[in-house]
Amino acid sequence: MASPNINMRDPVIYRIRHMAHFHAGDSWKVYPMYDYTHCLSDMLEGITHSLCTLEFEDHRPLYDWVLDVLDTPCHPQQIEFARLSLEYTVLSKRRLIQLVQEKHVNGWDDPRMPTIAGMRRRGIPAGALRDFCRKIGISKADGTIAIDYFESTIRDYLNEHAARRMTVVRPLKLTITSLPDDHEETYQLPNHPQDDSQGSRAVPFGNILYIEQDDFAEEPPKKWKRLAPGQAVRLRGSYVITCDEVIKDAAGNIIELRCHHDPDTLGKNPEGYKANGVIHWVSARHALDCEIRNYERLFSQPDPMAADNFLDTINPHSLTIITGAKTEPASPAEAGTVYQFERLGYYAVDPDSTADNPIFNRTVELRDGFK
Repeated sequence: MASPNINMRDPVIYRIRHMAHFHAGDSWKVYPMYDYTHCLSDMLEGITHSLCTLEFEDHRPLYDWVLDVLDTPCHPQQIEFARLSLEYTVLSKRRLIQLVQEKHVNGWDDPRMPTIAGMRRRGIPAGALRDFCRKIGISKADGTIAIDYFESTIRDYLNEHAARRMTVVRPLKLTITSLPDDHEETYQLPNHPQDDSQGSRAVPFGNILYIEQDDFAEEPPKKWKRLAPGQAVRLRGSYVITCDEVIKDAAGNIIELRCHHDPDTLGKNPEGYKANGVIHWVSARHALDCEIRNYERLFSQPDPMAADNFLDTINPHSLTIITGAKTEPASPAEAGTVYQFERLGYYAVDPDSTADNPIFNRTVELRDGFK
């Protein structure tokens, strides 16, 4: 009782309760307390170092005392560290349960959740998490990690490991009028531009393609590096094309571009002029329809718990679902496989995907906001 540490003053080792347990029924009446169970469980399981958060620092003398008094065959060492906090995230189990039960998210494996299941479904590899933990290290002082740093670590890992694919999220039809309607070619494009060990894949090409709507401007701004009337661009892995005609519907919306190709530019630079950038594409005849789920941060402010009610900071635009996207044909991939959609971002195959209806979850964007 004279100990300056209140946890050492006649500590409670177990409780006796004469009532049925909701799991064990009437099998037991004696239930050990956490401080007694913690150290002995570590010892029985052969734990050498028991890592705990800082609130257990005052409990370490009792942890050691129980092991010393019982003269256990091994003596694990308890080490404390500060909690990890991440911007735009809540890690409290009580708050996460509330998010799930009140259906602010779509279950524990929702890609916006900071759970193992959620991160796996979003496509965050275990290797990226290990890299992140190694970079931030262990601290005795509480701190908050910038979400941009977390995303930057994921991006660096995926840039090295993810295979490349071409996918058009908001398709715009492009017809190459200098090619016949039945024209077809197949290109062998590398799965990774810096890693030959990842091999290549066959990408079909025809006279009708889809490109991104954002890759065309009828009245381009200065330094525009994409397609515009009378301007030339290179199609990724293919020819240089020039836009000749813009087709619009009755409402004035652009529905088709008509272009011609330079047949001498496959794998070669054009002569006498320059291509105004490189854009990605998919063959309209061969492309697969797919669904794109773009995930943003679940909360709209860096510290949701600073608000009177953290639910008030939920980002109403944290999920955007895009149907009618087009992706290059490929063998079905396992759920969780992550690709870099060229010029767009990193996307993971969702467990709900099928061969006829691929679904991709955005893991992280290509741009890096961390400085």
